[in-house]
Amino acid sequence: MTSTSSAAPAAPNSPGTPGAVGAAGASATPPLPAVPAQAGAGSAPGVPEPPRRTAFAEGVDQLRAAATTEPGRLRIIGALLAALVVAFGAVTAWQMADRSSAADDVLHNSQPLSSAAADIYSSLADANTAASSGFLAGGDETATSRERYQKDIRTAAAKLSDAATNSDPDSPSAATITKLNELLSEYTGYIERARANNRLGFPVGGSYLRLANDTMQQQMLPQAEKLYARENQRLRSDYADATSYPWAAIGLGVVVLGALVWAQRRNYRRTNRVLNHGLVAATATATVVLLWLVAGQTFARSGLNDSYDHGIRSLNVLHDARIASLKARGNENLTLVARGAETKELDSGKVVDTYDYAFETDMSTLGKGLAEAERLADDATGKKPVTSAVGGMKEWQERHVAAQTAYKSGDFQLALDRVIGDKDKKPTGECFDNVDTALKTAIGHEQTEFRQAATDGRSAMTGLPLGAAALAVLGAAGAVLGIGRRLSEYR
Repeated sequence: MTSTSSAAPAAPNSPGTPGAVGAAGASATPPLPAVPAQAGAGSAPGVPEPPRRTAFAEGVDQLRAAATTEPGRLRIIGALLAALVVAFGAVTAWQMADRSSAADDVLHNSQPLSSAAADIYSSLADANTAASSGFLAGGDETATSRERYQKDIRTAAAKLSDAATNSDPDSPSAATITKLNELLSEYTGYIERARANNRLGFPVGGSYLRLANDTMQQQMLPQAEKLYARENQRLRSDYADATSYPWAAIGLGVVVLGALVWAQRRNYRRTNRVLNHGLVAATATATVVLLWLVAGQTFARSGLNDSYDHGIRSLNVLHDARIASLKARGNENLTLVARGAETKELDSGKVVDTYDYAFETDMSTLGKGLAEAERLADDATGKKPVTSAVGGMKEWQERHVAAQTAYKSGDFQLALDRVIGDKDKKPTGECFDNVDTALKTAIGHEQTEFRQAATDGRSAMTGLPLGAAALAVLGAAGAVLGIGRRLSEYR
């Protein structure tokens, strides 16, 4: 009989039970399938890993952690102070370099080009006047008159060449200069034909002269006036750039000083030490830069404004007055050349001689210009030639009336003598020459006044951009050293 055992059943996978590895090494049951590994180590199966943090976020956390300790706060304060001081120096250097460049343009570029444009206009108008005077003289044209015409043409051509060299190739000024060069060749051709026919006694010479005058008055002088207006606008723009206050640099300088004062007050409250040498040095350099900036720009602005008020404004008025006198003289001559062939009807219905009417208009413009120039003259040296020009203008008007009286009475030769005759006949040409000479003298004086004042203004900015940058570097170094001294106490 078989007996029943009361022993407990064997544990699973134990030797001698199903599922245990036999002596031959074979498993009684197959192994469980492997579970796929998750992307992140240690994460639970089926749970997505949180997104990885960026370097910026980690940096912010580190900064936040550093800010909870005094050494960390000091490092942040030192870095910010150094950055502010360097930024202040950089902005100051940039803005003052820009204004210094604009002031340099005023002195050496835009104002000389503006004067050159005025000289182009004056040379063309004077050439036209000399040509008409020579035509009136007929075969008795003097060498002086001929030389004056040729000199004016050469001057106009040279000034046009200089203006073309200094203007941008695709600018409106370059197009105007090209047009003037073309018209100059056309004009001189008409003048030579007028002279040739006049010497031969052919009446067509007068037609060629009027054609030349129309080319000058209706095309060349308006183009020259456009060039003059453009260069004046460029000059005003350079003045505006040079005299504007550098508010960004000034504002940043005030912020820098405020930050430095706050840092020193904070240092005093935590340590009871009145001074931190590094921060004091940074404050001193920032103060010097700010004061230099404000004072330099103020003096520069004063000098440049003075050069405009007592130089450019007077020059513009004097140039306009001289142009009016040149046009008046040309129209006075053409009145005799045309002999009433050119007329115009006024709004009132009255018919007048075209050139004599233009003469009266130009003389009115001349009188107003001289009155304004006399008012603007700020010293005796500048006022004297203007006063002389006023006297010459009044004498010119009186002699013109006498010449017109002779012309209207039919005595053409007497009228001619009163306009281009010898000095003993008291011609109007003598008065014109006196006015022109006086205006040239006044223009020369105002040019000198402009250069002196503009140079003083430009000199006030000398060294400021480079000096501000160097002092800012020293100030930033002082701020870093001052904070570093405090940090050394924690080591």
